This record gives sequence, structure tokens and C-alpha cells, in this order.
Amino acid sequence: MRFAEIFSKIRKTQSAPSEAPSHWVKCSECQSLMYYKEIEQRFNVCPKCGFHMRISAKQRIEQLCDEGSFVEFDANLAPVDPLKFVDKKSYKKRIEEAEEKTGKTSSVVCGACTIEGIATQLVVFDFAFMGGSLGSVEGEKIVRAINRAIANKEGLIIVSASGGARMQESTFSLLQMSKTSAALAKLSEAKLPYISILTDPTMGGVSASFAFLGDIIMAEPGALVGFAGQRVIKQTIGADLPEGFQRAEFLLSHGLIDMIVTRTEMKKVVADLLKLLGEHCGKGEFELRFK
Repeated sequence: MRFAEIFSKIRKTQSAPSEAPSHWVKCSECQSLMYYKEIEQRFNVCPKCGFHMRISAKQRIEQLCDEGSFVEFDANLAPVDPLKFVDKKSYKKRIEEAEEKTGKTSSVVCGACTIEGIATQLVVFDFAFMGGSLGSVEGEKIVRAINRAIANKEGLIIVSASGGARMQESTFSLLQMSKTSAALAKLSEAKLPYISILTDPTMGGVSASFAFLGDIIMAEPGALVGFAGQRVIKQTIGADLPEGFQRAEFLLSHGLIDMIVTRTEMKKVVADLLKLLGEHCGKGEFELRFK
């Protein structure tokens, strides 16, 4: 056996396992192994390279809201299948699988909370539910959250994590883009603040509607944000894309978002913005209501 072959076998046996052992989490960016409690304490941010892993809606709520302050609304709303859509599976079957996986009936969780004592309406996407796709139920829940913000004179925060409009609902899902945008126009008329938080990924119909309508648009480091996927764009224009294209840092350098905020600093930054907007928006109509 040649020396090169022996050396190659040694390298293979010494390489890190492809899957992390039980109770350990492997960073998909730097491949470091971390104990799960350590990563949970950091809101799923790698302590070695700072990579922001995807988190559930439940984890996001725990990260942003004051402890015990979140009250969920419209949890009973569930999607139906008016088109009887079938691809490799029926839409009904996909919904059932998503509900079993996440314990939720839709890809968004909406509710009221306080953030450092400031009463706020919060909408959080969960990418684990059918890729965080936007359907009729999701659009309706977002509009109801906007209407509650107007009725209560509160700010609105939407945390996006979505692949875009839900193809299984066809035009019904596309209608949610204009429906949510129209509701946000009423929020703007009421001179109430809307903070949009873009996380990995924010794509398709979500990025083309409410995600980029915020008074303040912030993103997590490294978040993938755009409309069409990079492969589609590359095939369409027939040219290579710039390095870092569609990442949060690229968007910030081109003036498409206002700031990049790490997950560990997100709550404080959002609270500071709500306090600032409370002083200067709405000619006193926006009231900071402290718990």
C-alpha cells in the first residue's frame, strides 16, 4: 500500500463525525461541537464563529419578550385545502405533518407581550412549519395583529423566517402579500411604529411584501434575504453573482436595510427603538404602556 493511501485513510479516521452525538450541537458553519445547554444559553449562536442558527418561534419569543408576558392570539386558526392540492403528497397531509412536527397549526405565532416593559404586538414565523410559508391563515393572523396594534395604540414587530408564499394555496397565498401590505398602510396612517426583523431565510413573497415595509428594518448576521434564489437568478442573467449576494451584510452595504443586530443584543435594541419611536411618532398618539 502506498504512503499516500495510508495517509488518506488516517485523515479519514481522524475527521470529525458528520453528525453530533447526543446532547451536542454541531455548528453548520465552523463544524465545532458544543454542549446543547451552552448553545441554548446563547440563543443558538455559535460561541466560536458567531453563526446564527435557526430557532423556533417559541425560542424567539423567549429571546425577545419579558418573561411570562407573551399572550398568544388566534392559535385556533388552521389552514384548509380549498384547491385539493396534491404534489408528491396532498396539502392536507403536509399540514398534518407540520402540525405534528411543531405543535402549531400555522407558520406564524401572534400575540401581545412586553419588551422591557413596553406593550407590543409580536408576530413570529417558525421556519419548521412548511418552511415558514405564507398562506391564508398566516396572512389573516398578521392582519389581526396589525389591527390589535392600531386599536391598542401599540407598536408592531414582525420576525420573518420564510421561504415565501405557500405554493399549495396558489393565488390564495399571493393575495396575502397585498392584504398584509394594505393593513400596514393603516398602521402607518395611525402613526404607529413597525419594526421588521429579517432572519435566515426571508425570501419570496414575504420579502416582497411586509418584510420590507418596516419603519425600521433590521437583520440578523448572515441572514439570507431576497426574492428569487441565487441559482434561478444566475441562470436567468447568465452571469456570476457578487460574493455575499443576498446576505444581510450585502444588503446593509447597499442601503436595503437599516442595521444588523446580533441575537444576543436584539431585545435591547428593539426596546430602545420602541422608546425612541414612542417619543417621536404619532404626535403623542403612540403611548408607551409599561407593565
